[in-house]
Amino acid sequence: MADGALVLVTGLSGFVGKHCGVALLDKGYRVRGTVRSLKRADAVRAALAKHATIDGRLELVEADLTSDQGWEAAARGCEYVMHVASPFPIAQPKGRDALVGPAREGSLRVLKAASGAGAKRTVLTSSTVAIMHGPPKIGGAVLTEDDWTDPEGRHVTPYSRSKTLAERAAWDFIKADRSGMSLSVINPGFILGPTLDGEFGSSIEIIQLMLRGKYPAVPHVHFPVVDVRDVAAMHVAAIANPAAANQRFICADSSQWFVEWSRAIRAALPEAKKVPTREMPSFIVRLLGLVDLRLRAIVPELDLERPISNAKARQVLGFRFRPTSEAAIAAAKSLIDLKLV
Repeated sequence: MADGALVLVTGLSGFVGKHCGVALLDKGYRVRGTVRSLKRADAVRAALAKHATIDGRLELVEADLTSDQGWEAAARGCEYVMHVASPFPIAQPKGRDALVGPAREGSLRVLKAASGAGAKRTVLTSSTVAIMHGPPKIGGAVLTEDDWTDPEGRHVTPYSRSKTLAERAAWDFIKADRSGMSLSVINPGFILGPTLDGEFGSSIEIIQLMLRGKYPAVPHVHFPVVDVRDVAAMHVAAIANPAAANQRFICADSSQWFVEWSRAIRAALPEAKKVPTREMPSFIVRLLGLVDLRLRAIVPELDLERPISNAKARQVLGFRFRPTSEAAIAAAKSLIDLKLV
């Protein structure tokens, strides 16, 4: 258990942020979370209180990634920082740099504040999309933490570009920083698992759309998938582990075809009758993508298989992941239980 050290969690109101807050509170940490507006503070506090014992160990402050205001005060007195907040749209914006500013400049604001406050370590939430879109691997070799996305790649989405440039900027910052602060980067795959309330990200929205019968079939795409509870647990594991200093970790159970986990949901939950169990031909996805922004976002991923290795997380952090099917089923079940479909 932690000794009551204070941890700043950016974006505590988000899907991943709330789970990080719960995981930290369960381990005995004190949590200071940022929200873009304190109008959301009561709702966030209530959501966390259902899943963790707060006992006066939760504080909420206002700070926005697009502004310098509030970050110095937010980081003051914090022993560790978790920078979780980042935009993840279900439909990609038109401009390739539309997400870069909030992601890169926001990360730098947080790192600067953490360094100035004397934090021992910042744990940054990146993504496997900052790894997956580089030069083709010879012989289909698995992707590891040594791989990087080329942000100038022709088919790289605005989201993948923003995550890659934000993580690169974070590593550049820590190389130049003289405060003694270390950096650990968590690179989650497609994040599923249970939502704690009605506020959730694009990954869970996709499950919601499937449960509502929005699409009769799923695209032929292959993603690394991880349960949000494992994402949160890995952030906590990376906080004080000396071996995690200045390391990045792929955070995913395995890579699977979309249809594999949609079938798992359908098989496990009688209520999931509308979840598709067959694949949509890729040429149809491309055609529909001309008018459907959600489908357009995954067109560059069609038919590509990019296996990943989580060996580093298992070996360095001693981590064990929940199966992909469990993460998918938990996401769907939480939406059904909360009557959000």
